[in-house]
Amino acid sequence: MSLRWIARWMGFSIGAALALAATVSGAQPPTATTAAASPTLPPLFLREEWRQRSRPADAGPDFVPEGGVTPAAVTNPGLELKLYDPDAANIAEYLANPPPGSIARDWDGPSCVQLAGYNQNPPPERVAAGQPTDPPNLWTGVCQTAVAVTLRDRRSYVDLTGLARIRWVTRVSGFHVVRPVVKLADGNWFVGDYGEGAPSANSTLFLESEFAIASVRWRQLDISRIVTVGQAWAAPDLNRVDEIGFADLVPGSGHGWGGFVNVGRIEVYGRPVPR
Repeated sequence: MSLRWIARWMGFSIGAALALAATVSGAQPPTATTAAASPTLPPLFLREEWRQRSRPADAGPDFVPEGGVTPAAVTNPGLELKLYDPDAANIAEYLANPPPGSIARDWDGPSCVQLAGYNQNPPPERVAAGQPTDPPNLWTGVCQTAVAVTLRDRRSYVDLTGLARIRWVTRVSGFHVVRPVVKLADGNWFVGDYGEGAPSANSTLFLESEFAIASVRWRQLDISRIVTVGQAWAAPDLNRVDEIGFADLVPGSGHGWGGFVNVGRIEVYGRPVPR
């Protein structure tokens, strides 16, 4: 008795009959997952959560740990912090005459980007701004131009192809968004169209989120001015990425709620490539 006749008699399709025959014989029908191996998730390449400034022993209840970020904020000794501030040459002038919305202590670092947050041990009972539970973060509120911040692994490039992704903790205000930025091994720069905060601006909360690198579209970036170049979308080869971080393409509004981004912990999942 043929399999086709059995299928017609029992009301099965030929495919169902084949599956039944395979089950009876003890074999498993072929599936898409057995035909091709599933791609594997890349490992954690880097993680940085920023080192909060130490609280002096004699600090009062209004102690503010905020100040210009320096390489000392990096907790991972294998990483380098890179700051790209087109207006950095005016830091000394701003220290003497702070621009509107800023104060002198905002200009004690190499750039406008501030190390903010109140995640101290023990936590303060009262703070001058924000909340006692704000995590250590990089804040762009007093920046007079667009800025970018990146991290560079001292020993490895990172391959951000395939299932690579970024997970980070961010907060945004106004029309600002946090955008991914990469520098390739060949020196070219790109900024992504993905914008953290775009769907829900003016958030007062630090939110954790992640996104797939493969879903991002890229524009070439002039890192000297932190501006996009050209009209067409770029297709960067992300097999060897030298630096990775974020950009805020809009000047900040100063202290208080207005326009800025905060970026706390950053995690990058990709495969290391020896330098």
